Amino acid sequence: MKALLVYAHPEPRSFNASLKQVAIDTLEQQGFEVHVSDLYAMKFNPVAGHADFLQPLDPETLNISIEQRHGYKHGTLAADINQQLEYLLQAELLIFQFPLWWFGMPAILKGWVDRVLISGTVYGRTAQFDRGRLKNKRALACVTTGADQASFAADGINGDIHLLLMPLLRGVFGFTGMTVLPPFIGYSVPYISEQNRHQMMTDYSKYLAELDLLTPLEMPK
Repeated sequence: MKALLVYAHPEPRSFNASLKQVAIDTLEQQGFEVHVSDLYAMKFNPVAGHADFLQPLDPETLNISIEQRHGYKHGTLAADINQQLEYLLQAELLIFQFPLWWFGMPAILKGWVDRVLISGTVYGRTAQFDRGRLKNKRALACVTTGADQASFAADGINGDIHLLLMPLLRGVFGFTGMTVLPPFIGYSVPYISEQNRHQMMTDYSKYLAELDLLTPLEMPK
C-alpha cells in the first residue's frame, strides 16, 4: 500500500512537523509505503502558467485545462508536475496536512492542487464525484488552528470548521472521486500545553490506525 502526504508548513520544527512524523510512523506500522511531498522544503512552485507545458498546443493563448490534457497525453508536462502526479496516481491514501490560514489552505498547497490535479487525468466534465478518476483512493485532511474548538463550532464566531473546509473536502477530494474521510483537527495549537500537544499526537496516531472504522463523508453522486 502507498500513501502520499502533501505537507505545507514552512517551519521544520513546528508542531505540524511533529504530526507529519506521527503520520509516517503510524502508517508505516500498518504496512504503508509513505511518500512525503514537503512543499516548502521542495520550494514547490505554486503558480500555474506557461512554464507548466514544455510543448504547448497553443503557444500564444493559455488554456490550462486543454494544455494539461495535451501535456499529459504527449509527456510534455513540467517535470515537477509529472513527479507529483506519479506519486498521486500510485497512492491509495492521500493526506493533506497544513495550518489553517485565512480560513483555508496555505497558498503553496492550493498551488499544488492547481498544478497537479490535471484535467483529463484526475477529473473531467463526465468524471466527477462518484465518477471521478481517483475513485479508488481515500483522502483526509490533518489541519491545525490557532483558535479554539468553540470558535469553530456551528454557532462559533468563525463558523463550522467542516463548512470552512468544504472547498477542500468536497471541491477537491470529493470532486475527483476520492472517498473523503473526516478531517483530523488540532485546535488552538499555539496556546495549549505541551501535555495537550502530546495527547493530540496520540489521538492522531489512533485516528490513522483506525481509518477503516471511520465513516466517510457523504458526497454528491
